[in-house]
Amino acid sequence: MSSCVLVIDDSAAIREQVVRTLKDVGLFEEYCEARDGLEGFKTLIESKADLVICDVDMPRMDGYKFLQLVASRPELLGLPIIMLTGMMDFNSKIRGLEQGASDYLTKPFDSGELVARVKVQLKIKSLQDELKKANEQLKRLTNIDHLTNLFNRRYLTEVLESEFFRARRNRENLSLVIIDIDYFKNVNDTYGHQNGDVVLASVAGLAQKQLRAYDSAARYGGEEFVLVLPGTSLEGGKMVAERLRQAVLEFAFPSPMEDLTLTISAGVATFPSPSIDNIDSLFRQADEALYRAKQTGRNRVELMDV
Repeated sequence: MSSCVLVIDDSAAIREQVVRTLKDVGLFEEYCEARDGLEGFKTLIESKADLVICDVDMPRMDGYKFLQLVASRPELLGLPIIMLTGMMDFNSKIRGLEQGASDYLTKPFDSGELVARVKVQLKIKSLQDELKKANEQLKRLTNIDHLTNLFNRRYLTEVLESEFFRARRNRENLSLVIIDIDYFKNVNDTYGHQNGDVVLASVAGLAQKQLRAYDSAARYGGEEFVLVLPGTSLEGGKMVAERLRQAVLEFAFPSPMEDLTLTISAGVATFPSPSIDNIDSLFRQADEALYRAKQTGRNRVELMDV
């Protein structure tokens, strides 16, 4: 059962007939009514209806203008709208369908035909919703590293491009942190690659816990990770990296790695800076800072040269 239908008609008798017909077959949990297109649009925004049945000829705002308003709202894309009309004019039907109507029903209508057309539109909407979910899942799978559940390197490029453009346009900070697990080869050699995968997934999980909702974390390759921190200063980026470094150092791994003490090294760079004018230079500055962290003893966080 769908949750809500919105019936828009200036005739109270028609609205009552439509609602009674649909209630008799129990297609919806909630029934909303409106007297014209403007009232209907306001009700639609509030009620989030699953289907709309709308008269064409109404005072104040007719069905065509209502369709135009619906088309202007991306969140209403795909909403099934059945138009009611007392006219048999073929061109009027074409006009409505071109403006976004899903179907037409001519007044006076047969109750059985109304129910059948509503069921068809609900079925189409259900299939479209399932397809949308499948596409979203597919997109997620193509963007996610299957081992760590972080973004993959390909999607990292898209995120960085978007965030760098936003930071430059709004004159805001954007920090980048590159992280590398110290002596990871020794983990694989000592405990095996399967346990090495456990270590990678554990570090990824710890990284996610340090982030805000609008931050991003990606597996860049092997044992290397990247954090993208919008609106974050160089000192702020250092704090995030330090918290992660400490969390990794204190993490207790499951058997047979109870005695493993793991450390990470990190490099932090921040835009804007005289030495950073694009994504490549931002990445290069963070990578050079990471190299210094490795060269000066590991298990540390280094910042870009300022």
